[in-house]
Amino acid sequence: MSYIKKGFLGISWLGGSRVFARIISLASIAILARILQPAQFGIFGIATLVLSFLEIISETGINVFLIQEKQIKQYIDTAWVISIIRGICIFLIILLLSKPLSIFFTTPEVLILLRLISLLPLIKGFINPAILNYQKNLFFNKEVYLRSGLFVISTAVTLIIALLTSSTTSLVWGLIAAAIIETIFSLIFIKPLPKLKLERKQTRLIIHRGKWMTLVGISNYLFHQGDDLIVSKFLGQKTLGFYQMAYKISTLPITEVADIFGRVSFPIYTKISADKKRLRKAFIKTLGTISILVLPLSAIIFFFSSQLIFFVLGPNWLDIVPIIKILAIFGAIRAISGSSSSVLLALKKQREVSNITLISLIGMMVAIFPLMNKFGIMGVAGATLVGSITALPLIIYYVRRELFSNLSQTNKNCL
Repeated sequence: MSYIKKGFLGISWLGGSRVFARIISLASIAILARILQPAQFGIFGIATLVLSFLEIISETGINVFLIQEKQIKQYIDTAWVISIIRGICIFLIILLLSKPLSIFFTTPEVLILLRLISLLPLIKGFINPAILNYQKNLFFNKEVYLRSGLFVISTAVTLIIALLTSSTTSLVWGLIAAAIIETIFSLIFIKPLPKLKLERKQTRLIIHRGKWMTLVGISNYLFHQGDDLIVSKFLGQKTLGFYQMAYKISTLPITEVADIFGRVSFPIYTKISADKKRLRKAFIKTLGTISILVLPLSAIIFFFSSQLIFFVLGPNWLDIVPIIKILAIFGAIRAISGSSSSVLLALKKQREVSNITLISLIGMMVAIFPLMNKFGIMGVAGATLVGSITALPLIIYYVRRELFSNLSQTNKNCL
């Protein structure tokens, strides 16, 4: 079967599963929005910000590295040990910092949530790295079955505990349940089974190539979560709850499209990376398809945001409508421009991807405080839009250099 057919099947499988997952997700959000208060979502947001930050700064780039390599069996043991060590370190750091962080955010309620959420990286550190073979070898149907099952388990546990307790911890227990099931599944059904063996040469290679992914992760985190940190610190956790909900509703359908194409295109790009002409054609087709899908979705969210919020969340959340309009534009730009990351990573251009994310971060940070001081939470949303636009010239430059430079030279020679 050709890569085009495999890609189409992969997009079909992942697309169908994401539609299923987002229908359940929207139903879940609609229920939770009526059980929990906006401030509770804000408290959960603070805890996930801390977890995400520690996961990002300890990012080793293992997943990208394993997909880039033709054979991953020889790296499985080392990758597993590195993941376990990383998980244990994050677990201990969150436990040690939980009290000081609850004081810093002036939110005592976040203490128990931080201690509970620290279990996530500890559990997930033991997941068999060979589970990446589903994505690497384009077995998207198997990945869909697994991810859909885990999502259903997570959602069910969250809703049951929320209905019984009306507690913010319900949002964490669902994630923990899914992590436990995934870990057990990977160690029983995924082959080869890793061993507790750390190879020095392989460790150096993974870390050397992964250092740029660490920088990408940090810049991405600060770009996509930095606005949350600033909102929680200067505008309070209730406002953070509103902002995060607006961000999720406005960008989720759009970025889902980009994420599906990214998961499918990255391993395919990697397999054809030696053939620039073929890679270029594949990228153009992918970019065009993403644009055709994303732009109408963005327009629907922009023009019908009031109806969407009233139907999904209820009248208490209508204040986030203006924010959603701004973030819908941001989501469209992010989805279309973000498709470049997959092709650059397939060419092992981690450094270029890190430069793009860094420029986006700088653009947002320069704009965020002036806009926030003048427009409040809408200014924060505007700053994310500024950041995404700032990186566009660099994205165009890198893609043109890597995919179209030979074409330009050929045209000159013909003339």
